Amino acid sequence: MQGYETKDELIKQIVKMAKLFIDEFDTVSEADKNRLIEGVDHTPFQMLAYQLGWMNLVMNWDKNELEGYEVLTPAPEYKWNKLGDLYENFYEEYKEYSLDELKGLFNNCVERIIIWISSFSDEELFSQGVRKWASSTPSKWPIWKWVHINTVAPFKTFRTKIRKWKKLNNQ
Repeated sequence: MQGYETKDELIKQIVKMAKLFIDEFDTVSEADKNRLIEGVDHTPFQMLAYQLGWMNLVMNWDKNELEGYEVLTPAPEYKWNKLGDLYENFYEEYKEYSLDELKGLFNNCVERIIIWISSFSDEELFSQGVRKWASSTPSKWPIWKWVHINTVAPFKTFRTKIRKWKKLNNQ
Protein backbone atom coordinates (compact mmCIF):
# COMPACT_ATOMS: atom_id res chain seq x y z
CA MET A 1 0.00 0.00 0.00
CA GLN A 2 1.21 3.46 -0.84
CA GLY A 3 2.37 5.44 2.19
CA TYR A 4 2.60 9.12 3.05
CA GLU A 5 4.87 11.13 5.34
CA THR A 6 2.47 14.02 5.93
CA LYS A 7 -1.18 14.90 5.52
CA ASP A 8 -0.16 17.36 2.77
CA GLU A 9 1.24 14.45 0.74
CA LEU A 10 -2.01 12.53 1.23
CA ILE A 11 -4.11 15.55 0.28
CA LYS A 12 -2.06 16.20 -2.88
CA GLN A 13 -2.47 12.59 -3.96
CA ILE A 14 -6.22 12.63 -3.31
CA VAL A 15 -6.61 15.84 -5.33
CA LYS A 16 -4.49 14.50 -8.20
CA MET A 17 -6.17 11.09 -8.42
CA ALA A 18 -9.69 12.48 -7.90
CA LYS A 19 -9.23 14.84 -10.85
CA LEU A 20 -7.84 12.11 -13.09
CA PHE A 21 -10.73 9.84 -12.12
CA ILE A 22 -13.58 12.32 -12.49
CA ASP A 23 -12.25 13.76 -15.76
CA GLU A 24 -12.73 10.34 -17.34
CA PHE A 25 -16.50 10.84 -17.06
CA ASP A 26 -16.50 13.94 -19.29
CA THR A 27 -17.04 11.80 -22.38
CA VAL A 28 -19.61 9.42 -20.86
CA SER A 29 -23.12 10.25 -21.98
CA GLU A 30 -26.11 10.39 -19.68
CA ALA A 31 -27.73 7.69 -21.80
CA ASP A 32 -24.81 5.33 -21.11
CA LYS A 33 -24.28 5.96 -17.39
CA ASN A 34 -26.06 2.72 -16.41
CA ARG A 35 -24.68 0.62 -19.23
CA LEU A 36 -22.92 -2.52 -18.06
CA ILE A 37 -20.33 -3.71 -20.52
CA GLU A 38 -18.93 -7.23 -20.62
CA GLY A 39 -15.43 -7.18 -19.20
CA VAL A 40 -16.11 -4.32 -16.77
CA ASP A 41 -17.85 -5.17 -13.52
CA HIS A 42 -19.39 -1.73 -12.83
CA THR A 43 -21.38 0.82 -14.77
CA PRO A 44 -20.17 4.44 -14.74
CA PHE A 45 -23.01 5.26 -12.34
CA GLN A 46 -21.98 2.46 -9.97
CA MET A 47 -18.39 3.66 -9.94
CA LEU A 48 -19.44 7.14 -8.87
CA ALA A 49 -22.04 5.94 -6.35
CA TYR A 50 -19.47 3.59 -4.79
CA GLN A 51 -16.99 6.44 -4.36
CA LEU A 52 -19.59 8.80 -2.95
CA GLY A 53 -20.87 6.14 -0.59
CA TRP A 54 -17.49 5.26 0.88
CA MET A 55 -16.15 8.79 1.21
CA ASN A 56 -19.31 9.92 2.99
CA LEU A 57 -19.36 6.80 5.15
CA VAL A 58 -15.82 7.31 6.45
CA MET A 59 -16.43 10.98 7.25
CA ASN A 60 -19.70 10.03 8.98
CA TRP A 61 -17.91 7.48 11.15
CA ASP A 62 -15.76 10.28 12.48
CA LYS A 63 -18.63 12.76 12.85
CA ASN A 64 -20.75 10.23 14.71
CA GLU A 65 -17.94 9.26 17.07
CA LEU A 66 -17.22 12.90 17.87
CA GLU A 67 -20.93 13.40 18.61
CA GLY A 68 -20.77 10.56 21.13
CA TYR A 69 -22.47 7.83 19.13
CA GLU A 70 -21.25 4.27 18.95
CA VAL A 71 -19.96 3.70 15.43
CA LEU A 72 -20.67 0.34 13.85
CA THR A 73 -18.45 -0.34 10.86
CA PRO A 74 -18.95 -0.67 8.02
CA ALA A 75 -22.52 0.46 8.80
CA PRO A 76 -25.42 -0.64 10.97
CA GLU A 77 -27.05 -3.73 9.47
CA TYR A 78 -24.04 -4.40 7.20
CA LYS A 79 -21.12 -6.75 7.75
CA TRP A 80 -17.58 -6.61 6.35
CA ASN A 81 -18.07 -10.01 4.72
CA LYS A 82 -21.27 -8.85 2.97
CA LEU A 83 -20.26 -5.54 1.41
CA GLY A 84 -22.29 -6.17 -1.72
CA ASP A 85 -25.41 -5.27 0.24
CA LEU A 86 -23.80 -2.00 1.31
CA TYR A 87 -22.89 -1.19 -2.29
CA GLU A 88 -26.49 -1.81 -3.33
CA ASN A 89 -27.48 0.72 -0.68
CA PHE A 90 -25.07 3.26 -2.23
CA TYR A 91 -26.59 2.63 -5.68
CA GLU A 92 -30.09 3.09 -4.31
CA GLU A 93 -29.11 6.34 -2.58
CA TYR A 94 -27.76 7.94 -5.77
CA LYS A 95 -29.95 6.35 -8.46
CA GLU A 96 -32.01 9.48 -9.17
CA TYR A 97 -29.02 11.71 -9.92
CA SER A 98 -27.87 12.61 -13.42
CA LEU A 99 -24.27 12.01 -14.41
CA ASP A 100 -23.53 15.74 -14.14
CA GLU A 101 -25.09 15.85 -10.68
CA LEU A 102 -23.04 12.82 -9.61
CA LYS A 103 -19.86 14.49 -10.85
CA GLY A 104 -20.75 17.62 -8.89
CA LEU A 105 -21.47 15.56 -5.76
CA PHE A 106 -18.16 13.77 -6.21
CA ASN A 107 -16.18 17.01 -6.51
CA ASN A 108 -17.99 18.44 -3.49
CA CYS A 109 -17.30 15.29 -1.48
CA VAL A 110 -13.60 15.43 -2.37
CA GLU A 111 -13.51 19.05 -1.18
CA ARG A 112 -15.19 18.03 2.08
CA ILE A 113 -12.81 15.13 2.63
CA ILE A 114 -9.84 17.46 2.11
CA ILE A 115 -11.24 19.88 4.70
CA TRP A 116 -11.84 16.97 7.06
CA ILE A 117 -8.31 15.58 6.63
CA SER A 118 -6.90 19.07 7.12
CA SER A 119 -8.54 19.18 10.55
CA PHE A 120 -6.18 16.46 11.81
CA SER A 121 -2.61 16.94 12.88
CA ASP A 122 -0.07 14.65 11.23
CA GLU A 123 0.20 12.80 14.54
CA GLU A 124 -3.57 12.21 14.69
CA LEU A 125 -3.72 11.12 11.07
CA PHE A 126 -0.78 8.71 11.24
CA SER A 127 -1.08 7.26 14.76
CA GLN A 128 -3.12 4.22 15.72
CA GLY A 129 -5.91 4.48 18.24
CA VAL A 130 -6.84 8.14 17.63
CA ARG A 131 -10.44 7.19 16.80
CA LYS A 132 -12.37 4.12 17.95
CA TRP A 133 -13.91 3.66 14.50
CA ALA A 134 -10.44 3.44 12.94
CA SER A 135 -9.46 0.77 15.45
CA SER A 136 -12.70 -1.20 15.14
CA THR A 137 -11.27 -3.91 12.90
CA PRO A 138 -8.42 -6.30 13.71
CA SER A 139 -6.09 -4.23 11.50
CA LYS A 140 -6.44 -1.20 13.82
CA TRP A 141 -5.36 1.10 11.02
CA PRO A 142 -4.54 4.76 11.54
CA ILE A 143 -6.99 7.19 9.93
CA TRP A 144 -4.79 7.87 6.88
CA LYS A 145 -5.07 4.24 5.74
CA TRP A 146 -8.86 4.36 5.91
CA VAL A 147 -8.76 7.54 3.86
CA HIS A 148 -6.33 6.08 1.32
CA ILE A 149 -8.30 2.86 0.74
CA ASN A 150 -11.50 4.85 0.24
CA THR A 151 -10.08 7.59 -1.98
CA VAL A 152 -6.72 7.22 -3.77
CA ALA A 153 -6.77 3.43 -4.14
CA PRO A 154 -10.27 3.11 -5.65
CA PHE A 155 -9.80 6.31 -7.69
CA LYS A 156 -6.93 4.50 -9.42
CA THR A 157 -8.79 1.21 -9.73
CA PHE A 158 -11.99 2.76 -11.04
CA ARG A 159 -10.08 5.06 -13.39
CA THR A 160 -8.70 1.94 -15.04
CA LYS A 161 -12.23 0.48 -15.17
CA ILE A 162 -13.87 3.59 -16.64
CA ARG A 163 -11.13 3.83 -19.26
CA LYS A 164 -11.70 0.19 -20.19
CA TRP A 165 -15.47 0.79 -20.19
CA LYS A 166 -15.06 3.74 -22.58
CA LYS A 167 -12.78 1.76 -24.87
CA LEU A 168 -15.23 -1.15 -25.03
CA ASN A 169 -18.10 1.31 -25.47
CA ASN A 170 -16.15 2.92 -28.33
CA GLN A 171 -15.89 6.34 -26.74
